[in-house]
Amino acid sequence: MYDARGRWPRRRLAAGLSVRAIVPNAITAAALCSGLTGIRFAIAGDFEKSVQAVIVAALLDGIDGRAARLLKAETRFGAELDSLADAISFGVAPALIVYLWTLNALPGLGWIAALAFAICCVLRLARFNARLDMLDQPHKSAGFLTGVPAPLGAGLAFLPMYLWIGTSRPEFANPVVVSLWMLINAFLMISNLPTLSWSRLSPPRGVRIGLIALVGLTVSALLIEPWLTLVGLTVFYLALLPLGLITYLRVKRQGFPAKATPAGASAALPDDGAH
Repeated sequence: MYDARGRWPRRRLAAGLSVRAIVPNAITAAALCSGLTGIRFAIAGDFEKSVQAVIVAALLDGIDGRAARLLKAETRFGAELDSLADAISFGVAPALIVYLWTLNALPGLGWIAALAFAICCVLRLARFNARLDMLDQPHKSAGFLTGVPAPLGAGLAFLPMYLWIGTSRPEFANPVVVSLWMLINAFLMISNLPTLSWSRLSPPRGVRIGLIALVGLTVSALLIEPWLTLVGLTVFYLALLPLGLITYLRVKRQGFPAKATPAGASAALPDDGAH
């Protein structure tokens, strides 16, 4: 029906979600389905596909926030949906995949390590949501994140699997070592360690052309030798952790102004998937 002005009324969903907001939230739903499908592959014993499914979920997770901003469809609903999807795709799914892969050889310690990883991921996301409207966030105001983001935490947790698949060496599936590795990653996610965000990654002008070439070569390496390339990318990120801490301490000594974020400003993905 036409409205009083003779125009079609703007179509909205029953809960107040605009039609335009469907796109970023559909991407979030796709990421959730990809993470859950990773569990299905792990149950079937196809661990390569299970890891690939979680990686696809991480890629989609990095897109939905940007799509929301591009379409000006940032909503609190999207932010909550994204966190719930992340809890499953990057908390529950990696924990179950790694447990079905090797941790089930240690029903006690292995399950505790899997539980610790999953619950720490959920706690991180809950902390992130609780701070959405907080104005005083020293790490964020200086351009840093707090702890390892959930998608990257999942990627780090899979490091032993990358090595196991890429080299076919059974020692990388040692359940004791993998359990300890899962516990370390669980701690990194809920820690107060300042980590570098995209806004801090600003290479000098002189190397930017070379950086473009490096990205192209990395994509080629992922197509040719994906698992060992993932090992290299994971090790590179681990090397950035102490660099992030050193950079933050230097910035803190120099002093930085607090950047107030307007209360109520929310998005489908407030930090481009870095929560």
